[in-house]
Amino acid sequence: MIAREYVRKWINRDPIRFNSLHGDMLSARVGMTLEQYVWRAIRVSVVAGILFGILGYFVSFILTYHILTTAGGIYNVLNFQLPVLFNVIYPFEYIQVSSILLSFFIGGYIAYILMLKLPAIEKGNRAIKINITLHNAVAYMYAMRRGGAQLMVIFRCLSDRADIYGEVALEFRQIVRDADFFGYDVVTAIRHLTETTPSEKFKLFLDDLLSVIESGGDMADFLSIRVQIYQEEAKFEQKQFLNVLSLVAEAYVTLFVAGPLFLIIIMVVMGMVGGSATLQLALITYAVMPIGSLIFILLIDLISIKGEKTERFTKVKWLHTFTDVRICKKENEQYQFDQLKKYDRVRNIVHNIRHPLESFVNNVNTTFYVTIPVAALYLLLIFTNVPHYRNIETYINVVDDHIVIAILIVLIPYAIFYELWSRKVLGIQELIPDFLERMAGINQVGLTVAQAIGIMVNTNLGLLSYEIRRIKRDMDWGANFTEALMRFEQRISTPAIARTVTLITKASEMSGQIGEVLSIASSDAKMSEVLKKERLNEMFIYTAIVYLSFFVFLGVVAVMTTQFLPVLTHVAPKGVPMSGALSGVGSIQIDVFGRLLYHACLVEAIFSGLIAGQMGESSISAGVKHSCILLIIALITFNFFVVTHTPA
Repeated sequence: MIAREYVRKWINRDPIRFNSLHGDMLSARVGMTLEQYVWRAIRVSVVAGILFGILGYFVSFILTYHILTTAGGIYNVLNFQLPVLFNVIYPFEYIQVSSILLSFFIGGYIAYILMLKLPAIEKGNRAIKINITLHNAVAYMYAMRRGGAQLMVIFRCLSDRADIYGEVALEFRQIVRDADFFGYDVVTAIRHLTETTPSEKFKLFLDDLLSVIESGGDMADFLSIRVQIYQEEAKFEQKQFLNVLSLVAEAYVTLFVAGPLFLIIIMVVMGMVGGSATLQLALITYAVMPIGSLIFILLIDLISIKGEKTERFTKVKWLHTFTDVRICKKENEQYQFDQLKKYDRVRNIVHNIRHPLESFVNNVNTTFYVTIPVAALYLLLIFTNVPHYRNIETYINVVDDHIVIAILIVLIPYAIFYELWSRKVLGIQELIPDFLERMAGINQVGLTVAQAIGIMVNTNLGLLSYEIRRIKRDMDWGANFTEALMRFEQRISTPAIARTVTLITKASEMSGQIGEVLSIASSDAKMSEVLKKERLNEMFIYTAIVYLSFFVFLGVVAVMTTQFLPVLTHVAPKGVPMSGALSGVGSIQIDVFGRLLYHACLVEAIFSGLIAGQMGESSISAGVKHSCILLIIALITFNFFVVTHTPA
């Protein structure tokens, strides 16, 4: 394409200009050449410019319409003689054209700059993810090294565990690629990775690893020390994160609890003195508060120190032990396989029907299959039976409470079963360090890990005891130790347990004596639990602040609804002067103001609860229960203690 050829020549004409962008692209693993990315940035900027141009047209149209219909503009005090172009010949058409062109260039420039900055942002995100899971990956490398594995074998096995170790495994995959496809030796491949990795912490680790390799030092001792150092660094990172999170929490309370409350009071006063504040109050309620809260949720999610999501892939095995035996393929076998798949689906459905609570706890998203149809049916019954009021405000006041009830029908079961699942998983994770310590002690006296499981069946480890018995039962029924642990991981399905299981299974495959590896895994799990408890304790105060700020918000709005708005309804318009501050009292839409204030409390309840869960437990799902509690409080307050409307 001719345009891409011009882009290539433009880049070659000044290659130094794009050096930083090329480096960011390599670190972000963008997967395209420099000229391809610049060409994409140009296309995106053109599309963004067109969208901004359309927006500029509407904005200029509104402004010019306002100037035409009102006495707007800047008064020419100095009596400057303006050109005829601005006085006679279509001035507003020129303004609109200028606005469109200016908006096009501004939007295109902003989009182009953002596209050029995007690899740097992705580079920073990858660096954070690498730092989070680095100590887990180093522990995995230590387990394999203790078993006698060579360095390239360790890198290859770790690169295959991207589903468990995330971005760290993808970085080691670069070493495997350079060795397999480009013919690099291990040292050269590692040195090449140090030049492109986005994480300074990981780069220092690779530099130290190169020093150990070139000096012939003990690799196992080096990895063991590194695991302990990174565990200590994780505590410092946690403290820094909590300080930043506390600042974000205070900013949210100031901007989106106290700020909207202040604006709401101003809007009501403006309505009292005759200003048309209904539209502004509606924008605050339905746009500013939700969008601002969503931005804060995304901000907290970006800065949060959270584990990588993990998943286990099931491999299909090809049974070809007897390769010399001739295989006779029969016709119509596909139908039988389809029947088996259909049977598996029906069996799962039947199991979920027979044990609904178990299926809801194991996968809380399945609650939506029941609650959403129930909520939809409830709303259908409401809408078909509600009277047809002539006043739209009366109709909204009758229906909105039932919409809130429908939302609660969907959210309350989800919150309950998520809490049950969370308590179950947290209870098991708290016992993992003790479980690993006992296994390490049993293994150090000479028994294998499989024998250690048989001994620990009789120990009392709370919720984990049931899972240990299931692991022992799987082994009794013919599964090996690795398969039994993987089934345990699938039942719990959390990143911490997935990494622990992967570490134990790999260490047991490399050597029978893994007591030291289990001790390191135990200290790592214990450190993770300590950090989690510290965060919960630190963030509990901010969760309480969110609740208190919502109660203040609800109290002020309730007082305004019960004490202020009813007074305005009894003010006789004929007793008010036709001019002055109170000239518009008679035209105030009291019902509209009451409805908007009520909806503001509902919006505040939903998003305050979600942010409380995001701050306290690093999960929006954990905030659903807070949203339900605050919604119920707002619903009861406005329907049983605050009289906001009377259907007629």
